Formats: sequence, C-alpha cells, structure tokens
Amino acid sequence: MATRIHPTAIIEPGATLDEGVCVGAYAYVGPEAKLGAGTVLHHHACVEGFTEMGPGNEVFPFALIGSKTHDLKYEGGRPGLRVGARNVFREYVTVHVATQDGQFTLLGDDNVLLAYSHVAHDCVVGHQLVMSSHAAFGGHVIAGDQVVVGWNAGIHQFCRLGSHSMAGACAKVVQDVPPFMIADGNPAEVRTINKVGLERRGFKPEDIEVARAVYKVLYREGLNRRQAVERLRAHPHAAHPLVVDMLAFVSESQRGLA
Repeated sequence: MATRIHPTAIIEPGATLDEGVCVGAYAYVGPEAKLGAGTVLHHHACVEGFTEMGPGNEVFPFALIGSKTHDLKYEGGRPGLRVGARNVFREYVTVHVATQDGQFTLLGDDNVLLAYSHVAHDCVVGHQLVMSSHAAFGGHVIAGDQVVVGWNAGIHQFCRLGSHSMAGACAKVVQDVPPFMIADGNPAEVRTINKVGLERRGFKPEDIEVARAVYKVLYREGLNRRQAVERLRAHPHAAHPLVVDMLAFVSESQRGLA
C-alpha cells in the first residue's frame, strides 16, 4: 500500500512514515516521530515528541500521542515513547513521553485506550490492555498483560496492575492490584478473582480453582503478607503458573497490595 497524506496534514521534516501509513486531514506528525507500516492517523490526530510507533496502530481524532511529560522534574533532554503494534487510541487519548533523558514510556501490542483516557510519563504497559473512557494512569504505573481498567478509574503513580487483573469503574487504586484479581472502591480493595476475564482468556476450570485458592490465602485466611507467601510456597499447586506469577508479583511490590 502506498502512503496517503491529506493535503492539509502537517508532516514535519525529519518524521518517518513507513509503507501504507495514512494521515488524515489536519493531523500532525512531529519531526522526531516514526509511524510504523499501516498506521492510521485520523483527522486532527497528533503524534509528536521522540515517539516510535510500530505497525498497524490507529490514532483517532484529537488524540495526542507523545506529548511532553507533566512531571515537574523534567530537565530537558530526549525522553521518548515506544509503542508496539496494532494499538488503538480513541478520541482525546493522551500518552506522554518519559521524564528523564534516554528513558521511555512503553506500550506493548494490541492495547485499546478509549476516549479521554490518559497514560502518563514512564508507564510500562504490556499487551491487550483495555482502558475505558476517562481512566488515567499516573506516572510510572506498570500494567501487565490483558488488564482491564474501568471507566473513570484512577491508578496512582508507581502502582502496578498484575496480568489479567481488573480495576472497576471509578476505582481509586493506591496500591498494587495482584494478578487475576478485581479491585474496586475508593480506595480500591480486592473483591474477588477476575473469573470472567480468565474464562475469556481461555483458562480452564481447574486453573480458575487455583486462582480462587490463591485469593483465599491472600485475603480470606487472616494472614499477613509474609504468612500468606509462606502458605502459597507450601501449597500443593505451588508450581502452577498462576501461583508462580503471584509470588513473583508479591515479592516485587513496593506500595503494598490492595
């Protein structure tokens, strides 16, 4: 496919557009931006900053990808943003570059960010995130794979969302949400396992029972974090991937578990 650029679009000198890129009316591509093959910028979309986008991304009207960090510690340099393949950025989404020179905000593949959502500086997002309208990640948030973030949820800076987890609508997340758990409320608390999400991702009933057992150890047996970890390490299913992932996540938690 040939690259198509609307005559009213602005492509700054230095920008790189791979084969098949489509840039709509009044869209803007900054001088340090790189758009991968087949990427589509709809009318009035903007990609700027030191931003590299992989193939097949789609940026809808009035989204701003690669804007300058909000972080007041910014001191110049060339921080950037790296985006994988086949991501969708709906209307008015904002994604910021990192803060420090040589650092990057990172997004993986097949993520869907709905209207007005925001990913701040230095976040690390895995694959297949679904981020609902008006939700926001503070700086340095880490989200695993196949995470779901509900409408208007706010994720505090430096928090982590484990793979297959979910933050409910309007949740105020101020601590880490472990893998395959649902957190909801203000402040957000873990309510149960993300059973529907696991089923949709192809987990078997026996896997879901292991997830439920992990939840009970962490949240229903009155154990502190150290005791719960010891119990999980001694669990009959300690070698199961879900248990292994949970133990690794807990061991790396700095803000504590929701």
